Amino acid sequence: MLEVDKNSFEEEVLQAEKPVMVDFWGESCTVCLELMPGVEELAEKYSNEMKFCKLNIKGNRRLAMSQQVMGLPSMVFYVDGEKVEHLSGDDLTIEEIEEEIKKHI
Repeated sequence: MLEVDKNSFEEEVLQAEKPVMVDFWGESCTVCLELMPGVEELAEKYSNEMKFCKLNIKGNRRLAMSQQVMGLPSMVFYVDGEKVEHLSGDDLTIEEIEEEIKKHI
């Protein structure tokens, strides 16, 4: 998974050639940390069809807010530079994330 921040977000996410999933996470978000190994497995599994990025909101809050990310964890999907889906919440599962990936590839 590619680590992005406010300096690389536009180039890596909004100008990507294929669909992108961005994992917005924070160091104090236990659900984010629990999901991360599974998200990284999905990134490996679907790396040919989709680009996977993660963005630590620390130092990137303004960017997260501009993307309407108000809670963590948040998995945001982009196609052709447009935000098309936003999954969020403490009850988010790897299965739900994988289902959403399949919709966009």
